[in-house]
Amino acid sequence: MIDAVVTGAGGFIGQRLIRGLKAAGINAFAVERISDICDADMWRGLPSAPVLFHLAGKSYVPESWSNSSAFMATNVVGTQNALDWCKRHGARMIFASAYVYGAPTRLPIQESDPVNPNNPYAVSKRLAEQLCEFAAAHEHVPVTALRIFNVYGAGQRPEFLIPTLISQVGSRSPINVMDLTPRRDFVYVDDVVAAFIGALRAPDGYNCLNIGSGISLSVQDIIDVIQEVCGTSLPVGSSCVARRNEILDVRADIGRAEKLIAWRPKWNFSAGIRAMITEL
Repeated sequence: MIDAVVTGAGGFIGQRLIRGLKAAGINAFAVERISDICDADMWRGLPSAPVLFHLAGKSYVPESWSNSSAFMATNVVGTQNALDWCKRHGARMIFASAYVYGAPTRLPIQESDPVNPNNPYAVSKRLAEQLCEFAAAHEHVPVTALRIFNVYGAGQRPEFLIPTLISQVGSRSPINVMDLTPRRDFVYVDDVVAAFIGALRAPDGYNCLNIGSGISLSVQDIIDVIQEVCGTSLPVGSSCVARRNEILDVRADIGRAEKLIAWRPKWNFSAGIRAMITEL
């Protein structure tokens, strides 16, 4: 018997989720290729299951500016295909959303705060959320959307910030970044996996939950922690160039996730970095 279907099972979070589901005694059917989710025939060939973990999607923000149409096709059309599958099988969906707030109006950010996506990736995720809201309200598909802040851990693509910094420190050469000041809320991948599994306890209807640490760290803070873990004191240089539509500070209010699915992160940043480096 199949207990769950997981799209994006070959990805960074998806691989860990498959292991976490197995450890929890949940038999999951894995859909590994992201491109498959835009193929309606692929969805018709999937086995029935009571729950769909929909993680498949394109996620690298810089790429979303140069290839916006691919992000819309995968993240929006792919999510509609996922919802259609849920309708056919009477399944609930747990959806991997993202940071969609844009420049925050206050910190920490609550799920009820204004949503103002500031890049094509965030736009695609917000549109997908709206499809989920509609399906829950009008087509009786229970959906829990997890707004995942800045996830990190072993297996993340090397162009993301933390893998890039770990690589620079590992080379024992001077560390160079564009800007040391932006602050983000970083959440360890195993805590994210725990949130997905915990979302099985969410009530019916539509639920939207922030998944973060509740703490913001600057690029300089991250470098300091990595150097401490690695025992280095390499010089750090910054070109002081802000990214397009840069946001200076991001921090999640995670109280709703604690209330609805009894989830709180267990990993502090230093422990997560140490675990990540150990796995490399």
